[in-house]
Amino acid sequence: MDIFDTNQDNALLTEIAVAYYQHEQTQEEIAKRFGISRIKVGRLLKKARAEGIVEINVKYHPVFSSSIEQQFTEHFKLKRALIAIDHQDEAEQRQQVASLVTNYLSSVLKNGMTIAVGQGRNVAAVASHIGVFPEKQCKFISGIGGTLRDGELIDADHISRNLARKFNGSSETLYAPAYVENGEVKHIFMQNRVIKETLDRARKADIALVGLGDMNENSYMVQLGWFTPQEITHASLHQGVVGDIAGYGFFNVHGQTVDTVMNDRVIGLSIQELRQIPCVIAIASENTKAMAILGALRTGVIDVLATSAANARIVLNLLQNSV
Repeated sequence: MDIFDTNQDNALLTEIAVAYYQHEQTQEEIAKRFGISRIKVGRLLKKARAEGIVEINVKYHPVFSSSIEQQFTEHFKLKRALIAIDHQDEAEQRQQVASLVTNYLSSVLKNGMTIAVGQGRNVAAVASHIGVFPEKQCKFISGIGGTLRDGELIDADHISRNLARKFNGSSETLYAPAYVENGEVKHIFMQNRVIKETLDRARKADIALVGLGDMNENSYMVQLGWFTPQEITHASLHQGVVGDIAGYGFFNVHGQTVDTVMNDRVIGLSIQELRQIPCVIAIASENTKAMAILGALRTGVIDVLATSAANARIVLNLLQNSV
């Protein structure tokens, strides 16, 4: 029987975590000590973090972060650039970025504000972040219709409700699907009074919280079945699309919006409507999104960017090379 399948899991996880983080033993040394593979040690250390046995609080150098932020705020006229330190694990990286966004929200939210909420894993990570949230009498409202993906609660309504609970505010649902088959069906939904009124309130929000996507054939939108890999590839290769804001507002590297066959299938706030919101917070934690970040910043829609240091450095390099 594998010793890690017994009731002593937590004790063993703790012992391994102490050996690695406190006694600074290598994973190879720990593997030999417990008679397991180095890969197994890595998985157990990750499990120890996931179960709260290990808590890592990383404080990056203020000169490093302020230097990058200054370059971003000056060049792109941003209010803030929230730059998280790099992490090899994608989920951990997402949590690092989410932590910065949560702290920023806690500092800027005021009673009576309305926050339009987008969808996706990065926005959901903000809502699921563990911490102390100040009580704010704010309204969180879905800025895009609902969607369903097994195993992940990443639709705007769930995120909105989660944020409302954490800040002790209220939440409003957009009673429409996020994705429809074509523009005609979308037009019918947009004539509904309840849907129109909810979107009208979302358009007047003080803050919008959205994700940034890249043109990846395995992207979140493709996995949901909204768009096909062929449509994504065509938009990228033939129309110069490098990314999207909120899951469906497409743009090229120069920040110009691009009209694709995918544009008229989603019920939610458009890039033009987001531009009218005083503070748009855009989140992109994945290290594949530097080009998408650059294009998104050039749209002029974004007021606060939250991303990793690696993405930030690549964007600055792209600027120097005049992409």
